[in-house]
Amino acid sequence: MSKRANRYVQIIERIFFNHYRKGNEEVPFERDEIVSIAESLKIKLPKNLGDIIYTFRYRASLPESIREKAPEGKWWIIRPAGRSRYSFVATLPIEIVPNPAIAETKIPDATPGIIELYALSDEQALLAKVRYNRIIDIITGITCYSLQAHLRTHVNGMGQVETDEIYVGIDRKGIHYVLPVQAKGGNDRMNIVQIEQDFALCAEKFPKLVCLSICAQFMANDVIAIFMFENGKTGPALIAESHYRLVPSSDISPEDLEIYRSRLP
Repeated sequence: MSKRANRYVQIIERIFFNHYRKGNEEVPFERDEIVSIAESLKIKLPKNLGDIIYTFRYRASLPESIREKAPEGKWWIIRPAGRSRYSFVATLPIEIVPNPAIAETKIPDATPGIIELYALSDEQALLAKVRYNRIIDIITGITCYSLQAHLRTHVNGMGQVETDEIYVGIDRKGIHYVLPVQAKGGNDRMNIVQIEQDFALCAEKFPKLVCLSICAQFMANDVIAIFMFENGKTGPALIAESHYRLVPSSDISPEDLEIYRSRLP
């Protein structure tokens, strides 16, 4: 394990066990605790304190010492609980990972060449490909438009939340939608907490619009996996997953089109 990862593990373990009591299913803490804990452990902190929490929310598993304290059949996630406040919460396991059994669909690649040339990161490249190829429109069947990228705002009861991009859309009945989009590239993992935050953000900022939460993730060979969620009675519920491969139009054969026509709607 790298020195950086080891430092983060020591800090997150101390935070958890400072508050955990046997039988707890919620373990609240404040971000400011990181400073005093690092001092007591003689650990040099990163400039961005939030990177420690971000790491265990989206990039890395919590240490085994914490995982084993979860009630049977549950695991810990870290939820925001107000401004600079968080909570370890024991929930039923929900992983947002591409299903390898999902059939691919080829889409004529409409990404401008200059965008391909200068995209700076996996996440930004993914958002651009989704936008220029109207993939949100395709999976939802709604005419959608990008409203704002990297929306960062305060949500009551959660504190500061951020979503990668917000779309708004309209369907053939005239119903208006808001579609927050989270994009993941590299080693980052999709997390159900982000979906919960997106629904909370839209409920507060766009209360009259129907919200559908979208997740986009690069798979192997640049296939794009798209997940669509609705906010059900028990929380976010997956209602669609599709896999798209962007190709030159010449790579879409009559046989491909025949397969697509035969698929169930």
